[in-house]
Amino acid sequence: MRNNSLLIFNIFLVIGDFLALVFAFSVAYILRVTLDHRALSVAIHARTYLIIFLTLLPFWILIFALLNLYSSQFLEKRFSEIGRLLIGSFIGTLFVISYSYITNIQIFPARIVTLYGFFLAFFFVLLFRTLARIIRKELFKVNFGINNVVIIGKNKTTKLLITLLSDTPLTGYNIIGIIGPVISDIALNHFKYFDDFGSFINSKTATQVHTIIQTELFASSQKNDEILTFAQENHIAYRFVPGNNELFTGNMTVDLFHSIPIIAVHQTPLIGWGKVVKRLFDIAVASLLFLIFSPIMLIILIILMFNHGDPIFSQTRLSRFGSKIKIYKFRTILKEYNRMSPEDGFNKMNRPELAKIYRSNGDFLENDPRISKLGKFLRKTSLDELPQLLNVIKGDLSLVGPRPLEPFELDKYGKKNLILSVKSGITGLAIISGRRDIPFEERRKLDLYYVQNWNFWTDLVILFKTVIIIIDHRGAK
Repeated sequence: MRNNSLLIFNIFLVIGDFLALVFAFSVAYILRVTLDHRALSVAIHARTYLIIFLTLLPFWILIFALLNLYSSQFLEKRFSEIGRLLIGSFIGTLFVISYSYITNIQIFPARIVTLYGFFLAFFFVLLFRTLARIIRKELFKVNFGINNVVIIGKNKTTKLLITLLSDTPLTGYNIIGIIGPVISDIALNHFKYFDDFGSFINSKTATQVHTIIQTELFASSQKNDEILTFAQENHIAYRFVPGNNELFTGNMTVDLFHSIPIIAVHQTPLIGWGKVVKRLFDIAVASLLFLIFSPIMLIILIILMFNHGDPIFSQTRLSRFGSKIKIYKFRTILKEYNRMSPEDGFNKMNRPELAKIYRSNGDFLENDPRISKLGKFLRKTSLDELPQLLNVIKGDLSLVGPRPLEPFELDKYGKKNLILSVKSGITGLAIISGRRDIPFEERRKLDLYYVQNWNFWTDLVILFKTVIIIIDHRGAK
């Protein structure tokens, strides 16, 4: 009852990647040697060139495999796949260059062929994989490669999982049975239900299942063993959802502790070398951005000094481990309301009711009368946050992280200690997910998810999407 559709798709990816790479370097050769009539560095016959690449490309495919580009976990992670394809194409090109240098064998007839090959390799492999995804989705629509699933459980996760997998042409999963009570939902009550695992085993459905997903463990270990044994004996994939989902979110390591296998769960994956890489990346990028934007920052400083008095606004926030930091922004408030709390400022303009609206809306007010025209422009373009690059260089903040908490918020929100286990950031998941357009509580959940599921690729995606949002002025108010 084993479903080999995923294995077949991965084999298809390997073959397709190989052919895409052959095509890429063939086009690179044609562009420089056949179509470009300038003199070559060395004359390399097309047949010799192709034979060398056919010999080296299996190692390139191995590089892709080491980057998990044939792992099922990345099939639905498009941004991660693109990033790894770019890195894999770069490393593969370096491998070919290194081989040429070490063996003293001339491979490229001209240096520009190397550059052509790198960009074309990335482009054609990405194009092929995009087409492969489209073909796979079309095959799902005709029930080819579908994974038949049985779900066991009766908790909230059961209903959520059924909802997520119910669109078979999109997910590739077909729920052929649910072991548990009928869910009182019109959209979900058309599935086939079984009272217990025994009745499922005795049905024809048991001969069609490819995967069993158990959303909660039974109190009886005998019942759990029965399910696992059935799956193993019939070569059926088995998965279960831990009862405490949050316990298994983050970084897990399995090790022997005095000869006993144990699982260590850390608050965040951002530990060890990950923390070092993130810090070095923060310093390099923040320093570069500071140099690039320094002329603009100087102009803003001069304008603000004449119009707002004190051009820099600092505010106490909490960062990693609850440490208090001063974050910097360009002042956007009118001069007469400088150094005033929002309550004092609104009282001064005889509009105290605005203070309540401001606080209830997560310290935000549409068309805040305290903000100057220049301040509105700075906020809309996010230029008011440029001084925070100094916070990143100093080590107070990270480029990407949870929103910095104000001290009064510490006791207001649950799981605050988890959020404070990493440095706060200038941007984050909340920014790219809607910024002010999503509820404040939802932003907290996104911050928590980031902390428990950090990886370097996620940071790159967030930064890329942040740039798009800033250019489009979405969410900044």
